[in-house]
Amino acid sequence: MLGLPTNIPEPHDYRACLDMIGSAVQKLSLAELEARNAEAKQAGAPALTRQEFLNTPHGKVMASLPPFTVKRIEGSDTAPVPFPAASLPSRKKRQVLEGIKVLELCRVIAGPTIGRSLAALGASVLKINSPRLPDITFFQVDVNTGKHTAWLDLREAGDRAVFEALLEEADVVIDGYRPGVLSKYGCDPEALARRAARRGKGIVYVAEDCFGGTGEPGAAWAHRPGWQQIADCVSGVAWEQGRFMGLDEPVVPPFPMSDYGTGCLGSVAALSGLHRRASEGGSWACRTSLLQYDLFLLSLGAHDDGAQARLRAAHDPAFFALRHDDSVDVVGAAALESMRRLHPALFDAARTMHSGPSSGFAPRPDPVVVTWPREAVRVEGCAIGHVRVARRNGNDEPAWGEWERDERWLDDIDGDVDPDEQAR
Repeated sequence: MLGLPTNIPEPHDYRACLDMIGSAVQKLSLAELEARNAEAKQAGAPALTRQEFLNTPHGKVMASLPPFTVKRIEGSDTAPVPFPAASLPSRKKRQVLEGIKVLELCRVIAGPTIGRSLAALGASVLKINSPRLPDITFFQVDVNTGKHTAWLDLREAGDRAVFEALLEEADVVIDGYRPGVLSKYGCDPEALARRAARRGKGIVYVAEDCFGGTGEPGAAWAHRPGWQQIADCVSGVAWEQGRFMGLDEPVVPPFPMSDYGTGCLGSVAALSGLHRRASEGGSWACRTSLLQYDLFLLSLGAHDDGAQARLRAAHDPAFFALRHDDSVDVVGAAALESMRRLHPALFDAARTMHSGPSSGFAPRPDPVVVTWPREAVRVEGCAIGHVRVARRNGNDEPAWGEWERDERWLDDIDGDVDPDEQAR
């Protein structure tokens, strides 16, 4: 796309690679880059300030939307569906989504975080991926916590039949792909609502994407692909990061905050949709996006000058030597090193993490110990936590059923929250 060779033995030096790519980019105008991105079907966007983004047609539409939306799918009129947990054996504390079946069609972080959060509330979350599409195993160690994972190639008739059977029983479908991609498999809101009407039980559709605005008039970028760093750059978040660092240029934020934040928004939207299904009936479409999270974040405002100055003085100088072209891996590593020094309690695994053996990371012959964060939220009267360790994609059979449960990782399942622990 940039006219660079696809395989260059040298240079391997990090800065030399950045300079080579930067020189090629500088030869093209923004319009040329946008056109080449579109032609090659690649993700990319200009790095805009917040106001520059809000001045675009897409920005004007997105500014009018809340962080997430929950809307009844037109024409859906199935009867209310009570939460199934009420019929389960009684115990002092119960996970509120026990008995809810969630079909997760997502990759990487933001979408799978929705499923991870619902699993922590007791839902049976089945993550379906295609063996033909890449994903990042590193992230699966976290975002696959609490789930079953299975391969299905929906282009194959046999796998498609299995998928159809899974859909028949699903209460929630999470769509983490570009808008419209899954429509050909019957996973758009309208098709799901028709299926729900035939079976006599409403469904909750939850969509997460990069640019947001699907179905909104004037949302010109709704169809575009992307991921966190693209949303952070186009929304103005990267410019705020650079300004905090004392630069007059954007810098990508160091951690996947927008990814996880968007996942949190999506899980709240899903809970709202399930509540509406239980109280009002019908089927519900919930939507959120990385851009909606970023705009919500920016709306909260930056720290005052004094607080920012104290943060700059406390953190490592090496972090503030980073520039606009540094990769998220380099930025993240520098920030992590500084945080380890300043906030060691955050890295105290005994206090902040659970761990357990997982046989789901073949080809290792023996189970490996997987470590994951304790849930940050406590709700009085409810048990919160995961009952299954993480496993790689495609580890399980694509089927609902009596899945394994290990309740030792549920927080305070039979007792009140320890006030001393809560204070810490």
